[in-house]
Amino acid sequence: MPNLADLAAWCDRRTRRAAFVDFPGAANGLQVANNGRVTKIGAAVDAGLVPFERAAAAGIDFLIVHHGLFWTPLQPVTGPVYRKLAVLLRANCALYSSHLPLDAHPRIGNNALLARQLGLRPARTFLIHEGEPIGLIARAAGPRTALRRRLERLYPRVVAIECGAARPRQVAFCSGSGNHAVPELVPEGVDTLVTGELREEWFNFAQEHRLNLYLCGHYATEVHGVRALAAEVARRFRVPWEFIATDNPL
Repeated sequence: MPNLADLAAWCDRRTRRAAFVDFPGAANGLQVANNGRVTKIGAAVDAGLVPFERAAAAGIDFLIVHHGLFWTPLQPVTGPVYRKLAVLLRANCALYSSHLPLDAHPRIGNNALLARQLGLRPARTFLIHEGEPIGLIARAAGPRTALRRRLERLYPRVVAIECGAARPRQVAFCSGSGNHAVPELVPEGVDTLVTGELREEWFNFAQEHRLNLYLCGHYATEVHGVRALAAEVARRFRVPWEFIATDNPL
């Protein structure tokens, strides 16, 4: 039976956890322990009460999430925080979080897998955070109408802001929030971005700088990395795994 410490250490190495300085309080890595044994792996985007309850019901005792429990400011262990921890502890379910490492990974990261979905091969990186590149840029193939149709087949809600070239030469990828990515596009010579969500102000920016922006949902663009990591860990340690989905439209 796989050992919790071995699984967590393998995930740390695979995601290069130690190389990343994440946002304040993110605390990547093992966040909650169990009794030390793992029989089933789970993957979820968020460390929420409903995902935890569903993971417990599925018999998962090692849950990988993208958005973990701990962010700044820290919260007292009362109310929903207490209920979430109580579910994990009663179910003997360990929690492992990987945020920026799973956005940036060149093979199993959210951005790499977004590009692969579209049949595009990343050519270079961008969006440097504390010395590590998070986003990817790929050479485009075809008109933006084909790109939009492909995204609309893959994602239930796509907001298309098309103020850039009808045939973009390059496409940038930044899963989840793209607010830090948009101002990097012009210096990078890229006019098209696939992301999850943006603030309202970037609509005017897109018009003024002639950009194509495709918003596919924060949650929806960040299911890929946790799934890929869970699948790899499951193969490596020969245990089953399951994705815990939620009806998150955002």
